[in-house]
Formats: sequence, C-alpha cells, structure tokens
Amino acid sequence: MPDLIAAGAGVFLIAGLWTPLMGALAALDEGWIALWLQEHTWLHVFLAVLSVSVAMLGPGAWSIDSCLFGRKRFDIDRTRGTKPSP
Repeated sequence: MPDLIAAGAGVFLIAGLWTPLMGALAALDEGWIALWLQEHTWLHVFLAVLSVSVAMLGPGAWSIDSCLFGRKRFDIDRTRGTKPSP
C-alpha cells in the first residue's frame, strides 16, 4: 500500500499537478517506508529529501500547475541596501 501511494504521488509530480501537495505526500510516504519497512533505508530517505525539495521548489515551466495557475518567479534585487554610485 505505501508503494502505491508513492507511485501515485510520483505520477502527479512528473505531470506537475498539485506539486506542493504531492511532494509533501510523497515525502511523508517515503519517510514512513524508511522508518517501518527497514529495507533500503537510505534510498527511501533520499527519495523523501528529494520529494521535499521538489515540493518546496514548486512546479516547472512546462507543468500542468503553471498552465492552470501561471508561472511564479521570484526576482531578487541585488542592488538593495547598497550605496548608489556617485
């Protein structure tokens, strides 16, 4: 059953649909597998960390989420807080 949840969340992540939610679900599921099944523990820990990072980064430019909700970008102003040149 936990493998089925991870596979379903993986399909949603590949398609880019509900990326933050499915990334968190996949991370929780992989963490559960790593703690309770005790088989290939480091592989499941790695997949949990990878799922959390995908959930935090968000969907890509070609994902279904970006088509539905628009692409969101963060522009960092690197000149803020510096003195203007004379």
